[in-house]
Amino acid sequence: MTIDTIAVTGGNGKIGEAVLDHLSDHDYETVNVARGKQREDVSDRYVTTDLLDAGETYGALAKYDADAVIHMGTIPNPYSNPDFRVYESNVLSAAHVLEAAESLGMESVCLASSINALGSEHQERPAEVEYIPVDESHPRTPDDSYGIAKHAMEVTADGFGRRPSCDLTVSSLRYPWVTTDAEMREALVETDRSLDALADVHPATSRDVLFSYLAMADATSIARKAVEADFEGHETFWAVAGDTTADAATDELIAEFYPDATVRDTPEGHEALFDLSKAESLLGWEPQRTWREL
Repeated sequence: MTIDTIAVTGGNGKIGEAVLDHLSDHDYETVNVARGKQREDVSDRYVTTDLLDAGETYGALAKYDADAVIHMGTIPNPYSNPDFRVYESNVLSAAHVLEAAESLGMESVCLASSINALGSEHQERPAEVEYIPVDESHPRTPDDSYGIAKHAMEVTADGFGRRPSCDLTVSSLRYPWVTTDAEMREALVETDRSLDALADVHPATSRDVLFSYLAMADATSIARKAVEADFEGHETFWAVAGDTTADAATDELIAEFYPDATVRDTPEGHEALFDLSKAESLLGWEPQRTWREL
């Protein structure tokens, strides 16, 4: 498998631009596939594209002969758009990217999924946590438009991946809040993260996201490793930091916030509530950054 050129959808966005920069640092040719005018100066090529149009998506990915695509170009939350638009953006655009990539004979596709596929911060009900550490097989029970869409996107990728004719390697990365160093300092380092304070912190860093986060550098490296990977079909991966957003030890978090969950293996210290072994074994990826070192 040889990958020289990688297309990144949504390269005008916060994570998308960082991914383009990271890929450039690793000597890849890059194509930013996004709506509107170019708002970054990192990519080698730019194609203005409506990802909800199958023909435009195909043409954009074919234009510069991309070998792989990292799909970041979706609506990132359920708040600023009608529910149907959130669903359409996340599911239909992924289907168009997958269909085009398969038809063009590309090597791999990386999709940006979310912790919200589990059923998390945006929904009406508290997140359902059946067991800890949470692996990729944990039940998904979202009820909000964004979480439902990310779940449906993963199901769509499953379908493409099980086709005997499909030679794509397809990864879905379940990201939590992806943070810059400045954001980590403000939200975590300079904020009370003691056990008593955690019930009132921002939902993106709290109980319903299992106190997860991910540093930007780790978010970009796992995306690159996902398109470089060579396995059959579609796989989902938890893309979270190796520790929590809390000052409290993880066993205290479990006792306080997840008393009904089955604890299969008690995390040590401030270790994350997720099992990250799948990303390590299939992608060769482990998170490197922590807010505790800022």
